[in-house]
Amino acid sequence: MDIREISVPALAYLGDCVLELCVRQHLIARGLSTSAHLNAAALDYVRAPAQAEAMKRILPLLTEEEASYFRRGRNMGHSNVPKRSTVSEYRAATGMETLFGYLHLTGQKERIDTLFRMAYLEEPSHTEE
Repeated sequence: MDIREISVPALAYLGDCVLELCVRQHLIARGLSTSAHLNAAALDYVRAPAQAEAMKRILPLLTEEEASYFRRGRNMGHSNVPKRSTVSEYRAATGMETLFGYLHLTGQKERIDTLFRMAYLEEPSHTEE
């Protein structure tokens, strides 16, 4: 499969799944154990505003090729923006998803893990009750 032939929306779709898996593994490793707590905590990572903040932390760490995939996703046309995010946040989140889709398809598991850790150095504020 030639990565250059894959559409940006398809990369973002896949990257959304990759990020969701990273988040789920991270939350389980933190010791959260009930589905209610896991689902609530996951939202703190996967909402567009959180992903936009995470991207700010890792953008300087990207290679030129990684940055180009981020920009392709960020610059993709967006017709539906969630109510809880700005257009800018949503565009950055889509760029992040595109980046992680690209990394997954090119077999860069270690890079995914590294960038995810760097993106979420500061834990979101949600705590298990």
